[in-house]
Amino acid sequence: MIKKAVNSLERLQAVLDVFTEDRLEWTPEELMEELGYSRPTLYRYLKILKDRGFLTSMPNTGFTLGPRVVEMDYLLRKSDNLILSGAPYLRKLTERYECTALLVRWYGEKILCVDSLSSSREAISSYPRGRPMPLSRGAIGRSIIAFLPRRNLVPLIKRTLHEWQAAGVGDTVDAVLNGLKSVRKKGYAVAYGEVTPGVTGFAAPIFDAGQSPIASFSVTIAQDQVRGSAVEEIGLEVRLAAGEISTALASHRHKILSQ
Repeated sequence: MIKKAVNSLERLQAVLDVFTEDRLEWTPEELMEELGYSRPTLYRYLKILKDRGFLTSMPNTGFTLGPRVVEMDYLLRKSDNLILSGAPYLRKLTERYECTALLVRWYGEKILCVDSLSSSREAISSYPRGRPMPLSRGAIGRSIIAFLPRRNLVPLIKRTLHEWQAAGVGDTVDAVLNGLKSVRKKGYAVAYGEVTPGVTGFAAPIFDAGQSPIASFSVTIAQDQVRGSAVEEIGLEVRLAAGEISTALASHRHKILSQ
């Protein structure tokens, strides 16, 4: 659902917001109907975005995202301290286990992978880099949600309760909160085949200098490789990695502020 835009900048941004995995191309007519913009307004925004490379089109076709998005993604990879701090731990865990390790960032009410590495014969993840993940299903979402301040957590669960119910986490807000308590107590979440069949997911929250999680460090591994004490062993390693990444992010922030 697109948030109603209230100023010119938001109205311009809303044009980009309609592009999703389900709708990768839009004609001007479709955009006018979706956004409610007049033809002159829409074409002005399309020209701005196309001139700056955020959108592209061929004659008699619709608009798609443009090369500027790819350029900005490259710059993100070079500058995002979460990616830079987390890269050694992606390598460490994939060297130790036949698995896929992921760094997943939280923003707004979305979570998505920003970097990953795999040592498995087949990458064990249904959500590659850049694809939004479900909040309620799987270890990654719960590893973040469980550590949100209660003032943010309860309203979020109320808004998305139907998703938690569908995932079998709980039928009421209190039941979901109780289910998240164990995640908070252990410091990591475990999920068995909830997102990808036959795969066990482990995830722990990453914090910046504040008290709220900003991301998650996760490992997904085939269920037949996770038996007995291996569950706790991998969970603790994931928690340790997330903690060390959190320390690195806080240290970087302190260094910047002290300059």
